[in-house]
Amino acid sequence: MPLLVPINFLKLNSQTRKTIQCALYNLCFSRPKSQSTSIPKKQQRVRDHGFDNYMEVEKKTRKVLKFQSLILSQANQTLPASRLDTLARRLGFKQFEAGAFVLKFPHVFEIYEHPVQRILYCRLTRFAIFQIEGEKQALAAQIPDAVTRLRKLVMMSNTGRIRLEHVRIARSEFGLPDDFEYSVVLKNPQFFRLVDAEETRNKYIEIVDRDPKLAVCAVERVREREYREKGKDAEDVRFSFVVNFPPGFKIGKYYRIAVWKWQRTPYWSPYEDISGYDMRSIEAQKRMEKRAVATIHELLSLTVEKKITLERIAHFRMALDLPKKLKEFLLQHQGIFYVSTRGNHGKLHTVFLREAYRKGELIEPNGLYLARRRLGELVLLSPRKAKVNRELVGHRRDRGDDEMEGVRRDFLRNDLVDHKNGIDGDGEDDSYLDLGSDAGSNFTDREDAASDSVSITLGR
Repeated sequence: MPLLVPINFLKLNSQTRKTIQCALYNLCFSRPKSQSTSIPKKQQRVRDHGFDNYMEVEKKTRKVLKFQSLILSQANQTLPASRLDTLARRLGFKQFEAGAFVLKFPHVFEIYEHPVQRILYCRLTRFAIFQIEGEKQALAAQIPDAVTRLRKLVMMSNTGRIRLEHVRIARSEFGLPDDFEYSVVLKNPQFFRLVDAEETRNKYIEIVDRDPKLAVCAVERVREREYREKGKDAEDVRFSFVVNFPPGFKIGKYYRIAVWKWQRTPYWSPYEDISGYDMRSIEAQKRMEKRAVATIHELLSLTVEKKITLERIAHFRMALDLPKKLKEFLLQHQGIFYVSTRGNHGKLHTVFLREAYRKGELIEPNGLYLARRRLGELVLLSPRKAKVNRELVGHRRDRGDDEMEGVRRDFLRNDLVDHKNGIDGDGEDDSYLDLGSDAGSNFTDREDAASDSVSITLGR
């Protein structure tokens, strides 16, 4: 048992008396310390198979798009099979890999024999051409929305301008056409103007006038909907985000408390000018951290598919005041964002907005998203189904010549009677449409016959 030696408190110096007073105060009046309630900076990434499966399909469609652009760049939009392997090496394919890749997707690529030259050619199928035309139409139809998205993107920058080259790299994600510099920027001088930097040769897109109506984030509209429809507490919803943790994510008691405190922390809007604030306090740093989350959230909301690669977000890091270590920052908020490494052997990081997806599908799809998803559907169609389609066409073609001649004779007789009357059921002469459709069916039969002969030649 230790000996208790009496101490004369008055004989001690001032520094010692102050130390003993602080120790007695902490012992008598302070509460027991609890674990930290701050969100951990480094967290282990938990996989979500819904988003990873989405990226597996994206990996295939990315290669298919490279082949499509290669075929469309040719003179007659056809490519000789003998040059297929040589040109595919420029796209990153290995030797003798291009032929197997083309045969793997018969609903997108078609191998046929030239009727005169008697050599094999590769071209796009009708389904692939229809998909490309549908995507072009959807892209042209949503140009007014693309103008609004670009305006909001430039308004979020700290200087009111964004480098043109960075927007060009991410034009597909924001639904901008290839010639957006002319069709979007220069055609709308009331919204944008192109400026050249004095110190460099880079071009910048600068906003002409800030519209207060556009300075409303997507998460603010979600909060208003939750407040009005679900009747949540206004104080809890005021600065909160929609948080959906991935399956298997471990949430402890202290982590839940930290998330609850973080949700109630105020922050500055991504569209607000913060140049006049003092950033040296801890409160300002917390607001800036949450503002970065809101900025990335708004950036993903402006994209067509509510996703963008991490490397392209890094292009806007300086203009949007984002942190340097973006991957660690996003992994810190796995309930809001999901970072997928699928699609390019782990070298490509794709960031998804979790609240915009359900089971790997966009909750509120748009026309451009649906047009791009049709290509994924063609890629996922089984080659066996393509073989069944050819067999059905062959069965139609194998009907007797006498039967087909009787059908054509009856068709022409009815058409002549309608032409003599000068009117059909709708009051217009549409006989040329019927003849055109019959000619198209015969052309289809000849196409499928060539496809069957190629399949037999290739041993497929």
